Amino acid sequence: MATVCEFELNGKQEIFEFEKVAKQANGSVLAKIGNAVVLATVVSEFDNPVSEDFTPLTVQYIEKTYAAAKLPGGFIKREGKPSDFETLTSRVIDRSLRPLFPKGYVYPTTITVMVLSADKDVDLQTLALNAANAALYTSNLPIKKSVCGVRVAKIENNLVINPTPAELENSVLDLYVAGSKDELLMIEMKTISSSELVEVDIEAFTKIHNSNEMNEDTLVEAIAFAQNALKEANLSYEKAFEEVSKEKVQVELIKFTIEESVINYVRDNFSNEIREAIKKLAKSERATQLKDVAKMISKNEYCITNELEFNTIYEAVSIVKREIVRAMIVNDKVRADGRGLKDVRPITIETNILPSTHSSCLFTRGETQALVIGTIAGPKDGQMYEVLTDKSTSMERFMVHYNFPGFSVGEAKPMFGVGRRELGHGNLAKKALEATIDDDYNETVRLVSEILESNGSSSMATVCGGSLALKAAGVPISDLVAGVAMGMVVEDGKYSILTDIMGLEDHDGDMDFKVAGTNKGITALQMDIKLGGIELNVLKEALLQAKEGREHILGLMNEAANEIVPSEALPLVEQFAIDPSKIMVIIGKAGATIKEIIEKFTVSIDLDRDSGTVKVSGENKQNVLDACEHIKTISNNAPSRKETPKNVDFEKLYQVDEVVTGKVERLVDFGAFILLPKGGEGLLHISKISKERVNNISDVLSVGQDIEVKVLKVKKDRIELSSN
Repeated sequence: MATVCEFELNGKQEIFEFEKVAKQANGSVLAKIGNAVVLATVVSEFDNPVSEDFTPLTVQYIEKTYAAAKLPGGFIKREGKPSDFETLTSRVIDRSLRPLFPKGYVYPTTITVMVLSADKDVDLQTLALNAANAALYTSNLPIKKSVCGVRVAKIENNLVINPTPAELENSVLDLYVAGSKDELLMIEMKTISSSELVEVDIEAFTKIHNSNEMNEDTLVEAIAFAQNALKEANLSYEKAFEEVSKEKVQVELIKFTIEESVINYVRDNFSNEIREAIKKLAKSERATQLKDVAKMISKNEYCITNELEFNTIYEAVSIVKREIVRAMIVNDKVRADGRGLKDVRPITIETNILPSTHSSCLFTRGETQALVIGTIAGPKDGQMYEVLTDKSTSMERFMVHYNFPGFSVGEAKPMFGVGRRELGHGNLAKKALEATIDDDYNETVRLVSEILESNGSSSMATVCGGSLALKAAGVPISDLVAGVAMGMVVEDGKYSILTDIMGLEDHDGDMDFKVAGTNKGITALQMDIKLGGIELNVLKEALLQAKEGREHILGLMNEAANEIVPSEALPLVEQFAIDPSKIMVIIGKAGATIKEIIEKFTVSIDLDRDSGTVKVSGENKQNVLDACEHIKTISNNAPSRKETPKNVDFEKLYQVDEVVTGKVERLVDFGAFILLPKGGEGLLHISKISKERVNNISDVLSVGQDIEVKVLKVKKDRIELSSN
């Protein structure tokens, strides 16, 4: 008989049904919020252990289109390759739940989360993790800790827990945190850009782009807010799920240990050789040097007499290597390559080294090297994709594609398709850079990061190179973005925070987190904690140390940006705005005027009738500039379709909070001008049309439409309105 657990958490009604479906799995649950329903199952093969020292965990998050009452797009009407969102959500669940598995658990395990019913007002990523956690906690696997996820938004300067997707569109922050009632285990964060209309004089406004970078104090405050919600949720889950949990199976936890005498022998006799190997390891992610030491030791009389296998000797060498690396960092405050804890490796930057590309940047930091190439295309050339709860397709106009070939770490392996790691690193770089791109820029931008060398944080090298590639391509960005990978080592109650970690420190450290941002603050963060949580004061210390490293890198990047020579392959494009009411004058009768301009100057012209935006492109720069001047001359000499009478005094005609019915006179990208019944036009800003975010003014208003508006602000020559 099915068992139901219901919760009222963070303003959401959650329902978990156990023992109703998929009862042959080790654990299963139907989880519901609103109209969203997901099935989460856990299966582990206790009779099929692997021989390697790792937990063979596979996580799959799968969306079914029937969940939104629609068919799969494309020619084949069956779900195929996972979407990027499905793959990234699978990674989020994996990174959150993998720390729960005890060391020595070597049994193949699969966690599957299927979306059976979708709801556009429900965050499926959060629901998926919480469902997977419920299935795992109540299964017969030896796990007795609840881990769940929460999302935090910042809307009108207020922190909001678990916002709906619609609410998130009005936020300047997207923070996703996973953890137990006591520990933070995984953090992902990005800022969301916004724009505001600012008065420059009594007759003009200008739109300001905000990247909404977060300072360290504000971010820690948001994480603490999430931590409180995690504690409440996990306490509730553990109390309720205890009653429906299956009896835990007593499985053997395999101990991959070697005799202490072997470790002592290696430590006592070959520590100097291992130290020398560590210095070489600091130059590469390959373990060839350690294998050479192990081969040398294997020829020793002790090893021959005791018939020690090479794998045993190599394991002992690796254990001693880890001890030495961690002791150097915590006790001596020095790293394998001789750097101090806060030192960033040497950086070199070259821009536009590829003559036939729109832009390029070769960013080298120590032994990590990323070649980032930028390509600009038209608004219609973006990547089409489907969102489960949307009936129509969406367009992605900013893409970051990350590639990690084997040769970058000296491995002889061919290049295959994109894996989860590549998608994750590319997505992190996209999060870091996206907020800095001007909201009004509607061209398609693709960045491709080819990792040519790797020894620590190639994703952050992608951020640095990607930001400069955007700059070199002429993409309007608010600031340059730099990224730095941080680490931490904890031993005997002492800890050391590391700036710009290399592969060796990532492997032997306790925490790996990546911070990206501008000089104003953080735009993206990704953190995975291996040591069982982190205190907020330590996290803040780490973020402030990351700020020092980021500002150092940004100084070098700004120097490189000043030396950028635009690529000759870059499209020649000029964009400006004119009065939307004069667009038809530019077009002319039956398109005669615009055709004449195109033929005379050999250019292409793109006009937006709603916003008045004019974009001119061509092969010859002077022709493009001459065409722009010609269009501006025609516009300046043409009368507006309708002009506000000069003698209108709004203060005599209208009162604040007065409600009137007007007619939409014209649409612009930042709002609509409303023809008012007593005379004159008022501005209805896009942010005042609806409580929900409006991305495209033409989606909600049309010219000639009657609309009831309220007077917000009145000046003698200007009036501001809101939708009533």
